[in-house]
Amino acid sequence: MRYINSNMNKCLITKDLTRNAIFFLFCLFSFKGVCQSEESTVSTLVKMGFENVGCTEDDKERIYTIQNSAYRLQGVGIGKAVDVIQKTGLPDGKSCRIIVLDNNVPQISLFYQPTKADSLPEATRQDWNVSYNLGDAWKQARKIKKENSSLFKVDIVVYPELSLKNLVITQVYQVLFNLSPTIEVSFWKGMSLTAQMVIPIYNDGFEMMSEAVHNVYDRVHPGCVSLSQTVRLPYNTWATLSVGHFMANRYGVDLSAMHVLKMDQRFSFEGRVGYTGACYWDAFTCHFDSRKVWTWHIGANFFWPYYNLQTSVKLIQHIQGEKSIRCDMIRHFKYVSIGFYGEKANRGIRANAGFRFQIALPPYRYKRKGYIPRVTPSENFGMVYNAGNERNYYKTYRTSPSDNIMHNNSLNPYFIKSELVNY
Repeated sequence: MRYINSNMNKCLITKDLTRNAIFFLFCLFSFKGVCQSEESTVSTLVKMGFENVGCTEDDKERIYTIQNSAYRLQGVGIGKAVDVIQKTGLPDGKSCRIIVLDNNVPQISLFYQPTKADSLPEATRQDWNVSYNLGDAWKQARKIKKENSSLFKVDIVVYPELSLKNLVITQVYQVLFNLSPTIEVSFWKGMSLTAQMVIPIYNDGFEMMSEAVHNVYDRVHPGCVSLSQTVRLPYNTWATLSVGHFMANRYGVDLSAMHVLKMDQRFSFEGRVGYTGACYWDAFTCHFDSRKVWTWHIGANFFWPYYNLQTSVKLIQHIQGEKSIRCDMIRHFKYVSIGFYGEKANRGIRANAGFRFQIALPPYRYKRKGYIPRVTPSENFGMVYNAGNERNYYKTYRTSPSDNIMHNNSLNPYFIKSELVNY
């Protein structure tokens, strides 16, 4: 008769169960640790004030989405986000990508690929490749749920407006200074609503006579009131359609587009076409001219990363119907963008030239509390100097008060890379 030790069998079964349980818990804790790493990184970015923050992962890479709404300078804000992700959010043995959004529309991506020799990722800011290309990541990232959405959040942005004229012999400068609080809000992806109110502060010589025999510059009146929709198209192309009352007393519709060469992202092409008429506000009464004109421009740009120098050449049809060739050369620094321009029109119109600048305004760090409207000064302040004193020709318009050389360059990947490395 064979004797079986039941106590020994029970011990073996117990050991197997214990071993399996420990292995299961180890796998569970490892998986939980990865999830906690992603969640803690997203939570930290949200607490810092970043919006549209999300994270997803596949077999090849981990993908983050962020929108900088906390720092005045995009380079500084993106650098802060990179520092957080490097510290707590890098995956083990896989690449990592950060997709930067503007009004929920993808602009650029930062890509980090660890070397095979690294057992643990130890990235620095210099290791991130910044580019307009999103790869295949955006198809996956756009489906994830984003924390701290930017939609329906209201910004009241106060734009300082200073105009100077030197036309009167007995007066050095005629001066007009306004403060223009502007409501800026987005109700869906890529959409922006701008509604501006102009408050005169000081006027010494600027006049426009309306039918009511009032100087309209001395009265509180609306400014730019426009609706814009921006989309990102394939092959590094962006398009924006705007309608409403624009800057420079124009109303109508405007379509603009920019394309960046995929093979060499230093080169880009842009185009714009508008169908607008003249208008002006007399207090809260808007006077329209029924006559409308077509305006357009096409141009090419080159960005020299070593000096953060942007050059452009454009062929333009202006509001008065004259056509001109315009050349710009702009150098971008951390807090300022400054450049020179020259233009020559047909019809025997004399050439014109001048300089322009934009300066970033403090504060450089700010946060919002939920959906309470946030009041801030404009991102920057700038002026254009018309050296030729030309009053009738070379006239154009802007579709929003934030459309300027500094803002338009703020998410240039070469500029962002230089900011990451230098600051």
